[in-house]
Amino acid sequence: MSTLKKPKTSKTKIADDLLNAGSGKTIKQPNVNDDKLTSITEMRQSTHGESTMALEDEQRLRKAFVDKDWNEIKIADSWQIFKVMAEFVEGFEKMSKIGPCVSIFGSARTKPENPYYQMAEEIASKLVRHGYGVITGGGPGIMEAGNKGARAEGGKSVGLNIELPFEQTHNIYIDQDKCIDFDYFFVRKVMFVKYAQAFVGMPGGFGTLDELFEAMTLIQTKKISRFPIVLVGSAYWNGLFQWIKDVMLHEEHNISPEDLNLVQIVDDASEAVKIIDDFYHKYLLSPNF
Repeated sequence: MSTLKKPKTSKTKIADDLLNAGSGKTIKQPNVNDDKLTSITEMRQSTHGESTMALEDEQRLRKAFVDKDWNEIKIADSWQIFKVMAEFVEGFEKMSKIGPCVSIFGSARTKPENPYYQMAEEIASKLVRHGYGVITGGGPGIMEAGNKGARAEGGKSVGLNIELPFEQTHNIYIDQDKCIDFDYFFVRKVMFVKYAQAFVGMPGGFGTLDELFEAMTLIQTKKISRFPIVLVGSAYWNGLFQWIKDVMLHEEHNISPEDLNLVQIVDDASEAVKIIDDFYHKYLLSPNF
């Protein structure tokens, strides 16, 4: 009487290997990706040629629902830890030597003819003349404007670049020894906060808001000491902060009245730099280079 053999999974292969140990039979190591889609090519074939981006998203979703064995977890997570450590080490080594700097945030999509691009460039130039270096996200748009303004005045021009599937490539105005590439947003944000004496926020998208609220949260919760956060462009920022005041503060009581003082909104480059200067002069501090 014939019986149907069940297809072997990783677990049954391991069991067979244990039984065959010492028998002289070749022991084949299990493939931890058995019964899974293991490549973009296989996914493309199984989904009839959908776009690569959609396929990668689907692959991530599928992986979240797959039971992983210990070997998979150990290999993937252990190497990721080392990669995160390497990014922190490189960032700390390079950033610890730059001296007082101001981080400038804003959209990667802002074009050179945009008034906000020109204002970011002017702010960066003024900051350098007042003794500060400039840190940006290293990409195009507002970030490019900040590095360009710093470079024009001979100041330190730092770029913390993040590898993204679109938009982000480092700009040409970053000092060669101060361009650092990151894979992880959270590592990059540590560098922005740890080595900046102030933040200047220009109009931007989700990334700009992420960096802004990260800084506000760390100051609010006293995880870092207070430093100036200056937002440029009242027409852009007033609506957001009016909602914060009306809804978060007055309706829901999710923040305190003093939290609204964490940022100042301006429309002029000189005023933005003056706020930073006045803050440090109050403590008799000044840039040391």
